[in-house]
Amino acid sequence: MRFTTLCSLVVLLLVATPASTSAQDGNDESSAPPALVDVGDLLRHVRHKSASDRDGYSAAPAKRFFVVAPTMTAKPSTGLTLGLSGNMAFVDGDPATTHISSVTGGVRVTQKRQTLSGARLSMFTADDRWFVQGDGRMSWTSLNAYSLGGNAPLSSGENFKFDALRLYETTYRKVGRRVFVGAGLNVSDHANIRPASSSGSAEGAFDVYSEANGFSENHQQSAGSNVALLVDTRDNSINADRGWLASSTYRTFYNGFLGGDSTWQELGLDLRTYRRLRPDGRQKLAFWLLGDFVTGGVAPYFDLPSTGGDLSGRMARGYTEGRFRGPQLMYGEIEYRNTLVPSGLVGFVAFLNTTTVGGDVTGEKLFQSFEPATGLGLRLLLNKHSKTNLCVDYGWGVQQSHGLYLALQEAF
Repeated sequence: MRFTTLCSLVVLLLVATPASTSAQDGNDESSAPPALVDVGDLLRHVRHKSASDRDGYSAAPAKRFFVVAPTMTAKPSTGLTLGLSGNMAFVDGDPATTHISSVTGGVRVTQKRQTLSGARLSMFTADDRWFVQGDGRMSWTSLNAYSLGGNAPLSSGENFKFDALRLYETTYRKVGRRVFVGAGLNVSDHANIRPASSSGSAEGAFDVYSEANGFSENHQQSAGSNVALLVDTRDNSINADRGWLASSTYRTFYNGFLGGDSTWQELGLDLRTYRRLRPDGRQKLAFWLLGDFVTGGVAPYFDLPSTGGDLSGRMARGYTEGRFRGPQLMYGEIEYRNTLVPSGLVGFVAFLNTTTVGGDVTGEKLFQSFEPATGLGLRLLLNKHSKTNLCVDYGWGVQQSHGLYLALQEAF
């Protein structure tokens, strides 16, 4: 299917569907929306159990919601992936004054002979007094290294294997209504870097960049601290119906600190907002704007801003991780979300995104070129209390780029 045809399909969904639904809403304002049904409800129905039966179910909403299961995922940088993943959502206080928290983690092996493990934490304490955000990963993996800039040809990619460790931890303190300030530690380590093929070129993008900036071609590491500001008015951080999030993080990495190879600085900006198209929130638009800029010094190659380099690794669906990389990057996405059945059990999304990359290395400026992508996805409601979905997406980009993406929780 041609890229332009897909774009037209997504735009049609974004424009036509809300209009027809709005008309229905006008006729049914007095009727209550159908009750949500999730996978757990289906399993209880199959087992002929009710919510009040004495087998661990409760008619009252719990404060902790678990999803643990064998998983099959996929994305271009890994291929087919099998493993065990889990998600726990919980409220550590009064739900009226405390955001929902989540912990997601797992271990996976991939079609490309990678072993990936990690855990992400997003935890609010009672009354949102503290917020802890963590991203820990340990992987024996591989990734294509492309030329820098938005015009990097697909043919410039060379596959490298390496052992990766990432610890990005930030603790925030509430200083106002929905306003937090924080500080933390950042460590990114890439060791035992080597070409996946014996025919790897010494003139590839990774080798040229590393040699020009004095980095080892076998081991590169960044370590430092950060300060951050966060404003979060979303009703649910896992799957928001309304509200917005704005965050700014300034990271400073130091040469020699915990093995760091260079001194450099990075500014990260993240803005998300959500607009209901129906009062019950089952049809909505979600918007995401992200900026990632090296503001001083020189970053190791794999620490440069890149597609898929966000905390959840979900940006730029339609492209492989690291497909576009450079000292300055901006990204935008709009996603339309709707349910396919009145119970909310099954839903779908349609999305459009674009990336622009710039930097002194290539002479390319931000907004000089754009790399768009589009896609469609299905959703299966795993837990109606935490609103956790199983997400299956397919995205298409330029230069024949495409990929299948499976994950727990929304991309943003």
